[in-house]
Amino acid sequence: MSDVRVSDVASPKRTKEIIQKHGFTLKKSLGQNFLTDANILHNIASAAKLDSSKGALEIGPGIGALTQQLAKAAGKVVAVEIDARLLPILEETLQPYPHASVVHGDVLKLDLRKLWHDHFTGCSKVSVVANLPYYVTTPIIMKLLEEKLPLEHIVVMIQREVADRMSAKPGGKEYGSLSIAVQYYAEPDIVAIVPPSVFIPQPNVDSAVIRLKLRETPPVRVEDESFFFEVVQACFAQRRKTISNNLLAGLFGKAEKPAMEAILAECGIEASRRGETLSIAEYASLANAIWLYRKQQRQ
Repeated sequence: MSDVRVSDVASPKRTKEIIQKHGFTLKKSLGQNFLTDANILHNIASAAKLDSSKGALEIGPGIGALTQQLAKAAGKVVAVEIDARLLPILEETLQPYPHASVVHGDVLKLDLRKLWHDHFTGCSKVSVVANLPYYVTTPIIMKLLEEKLPLEHIVVMIQREVADRMSAKPGGKEYGSLSIAVQYYAEPDIVAIVPPSVFIPQPNVDSAVIRLKLRETPPVRVEDESFFFEVVQACFAQRRKTISNNLLAGLFGKAEKPAMEAILAECGIEASRRGETLSIAEYASLANAIWLYRKQQRQ
């Protein structure tokens, strides 16, 4: 058995010992900030509501502190690590857990459906649980959502500002295209706010644990998903501009201004409103109306 004591891996002392033992140096370019608070790690794992019939996919396991917590709760754990230098450390810290395995690779480039087939076929449900590198938080989460993987939850430690944007309601400055994209696929819930002091090295910002419960069906019906998100992006292109000005700049030409105004009126949306005031239902109504207008134009 390994000499690594499970309860100590997440402590600052043990983290430093493991790093020094292996001569490991943290890479800022990979966003490496290791979490050293066992209670927070336990709370992250608990938020995923795992049990022995379920699987957990971790992204960026570091030295395996969260991985150990997941292995105590789930029947199968797969950790994807991009940094080859961490593989021998993970082999050591995960030695007591034969049902936890490590895949070396970039999660943004991996075929996740193949990973599911290879590792999670026998699991009743699977959740993603991770302390994500902050510089790739949004691309990773959007890949997980857009690929419509059979996920129960996504529970991730991310920058607090990004968590606030993902969970924001209409009307506030945090509310934007990311809020709508995430809430189209999932129900967000901020589980905890985490200070910089529990990381090695300490980041310059507060962090948050956010849980996304994947929806079985979206909260709105749209004619075309990609066009729905195109309309949302267009309406937030310049936040200080009105809906009508953003739509004219992004989706309509000046000659189509009367048609655009008619569509807004049909949807009950005042042209002078700004993007952050529209609900996801209003965006769906607007996108569907523009989609049908375009369809008629093509006929």
